[in-house]
Amino acid sequence: MTTFRADELRNLTARLANAVGVRSEDAEIFARVLVDADLQGVSTHGISRLSIYLQRIDKGLIDPRADLLVRRNGGSVLALDAGNGLGQVQAVKALSLLLPLARQNGVAAATIQNSQHFGALSYYCNRAADEGMVLLAMTNCEPAMSPAGGYEAFFGTNPIAASFPTGKNFHVKIDLSTSIVARGNIIAADKKKQPIPEGWALDKNGNPTTDAHEALLGTVLTMAGHKGYALAMMVEAFSSVLSGAAIGSSIGSMYKDLDRKQDVGHFFCLFNIAAFIDLEEFKRRMDETIDRLKSSKKCPGVEEILVPGERSSRKFAENSVKGVSVAPATLVEIEQWCQRLSVPFGCAEMSV
Repeated sequence: MTTFRADELRNLTARLANAVGVRSEDAEIFARVLVDADLQGVSTHGISRLSIYLQRIDKGLIDPRADLLVRRNGGSVLALDAGNGLGQVQAVKALSLLLPLARQNGVAAATIQNSQHFGALSYYCNRAADEGMVLLAMTNCEPAMSPAGGYEAFFGTNPIAASFPTGKNFHVKIDLSTSIVARGNIIAADKKKQPIPEGWALDKNGNPTTDAHEALLGTVLTMAGHKGYALAMMVEAFSSVLSGAAIGSSIGSMYKDLDRKQDVGHFFCLFNIAAFIDLEEFKRRMDETIDRLKSSKKCPGVEEILVPGERSSRKFAENSVKGVSVAPATLVEIEQWCQRLSVPFGCAEMSV
């Protein structure tokens, strides 16, 4: 692993995106979302995905200059069309449209169709929490997970996320896939030629497998059996059925379908905390909840009880100082894009 300063990686990512046609301001958004994932320790949704985004733009499968269109405007409810643009960029813009509506009306919601994989949901949820709001976010994804009892990929890993502001210098952040593990972890294992744990996936014939490559050809398992299946169905209904985006196995694969768009759907529901309770009172009650959780009786060998979002907050602070580690395969991909697009690499390796 090679380590670089986060700001240098952001700058390089933005320059590469700009070189394939992304507007400068949009390239900055795109770069910030990707590198933020690495800073939080979610490398499966960070720089490791840069090459495939650039490749899809280069092949004309993503419109680098797409505008976010409002198809329907129902006051506090927006039906948006991402125009087959970069999901990260359009999601940030969608949140910007919802913020004033939520401040005025207490709640605002949007569906987004015709989009792409847009990284970690927690990025958008944390931005909302910075504004004293709670964003409930969902997205469907390319087919990777079968319904309980089947082995044909239909659902994506269909994550759900929300972040809650506190007075503890970090947000309580819930960001979980409805699969037993995020598919990005299997992709990462496949890149490293490493096995995956038992119970993560089935191969293309429906048999359990620890081979990451075979798992990518088969299906990821749902979390908690039929309960994960039910949650995945809920996410599909909000993100795709309601938005008009592609449903289930009709969604284009980010990596395999290099001849058609993805048409991913997202769902955002934004709550203005101040419409329900004074913001500082909410934070005080969240802090009290955290304190009570952390003072719970600990199992043998457990030194500290952590709350959701605490570990990634610490990782963010650590990586902001130590830098972001980039895997060898990812580094090779980035260097190849730099050569192809005549973009200077410009990132100095940090000593660890």
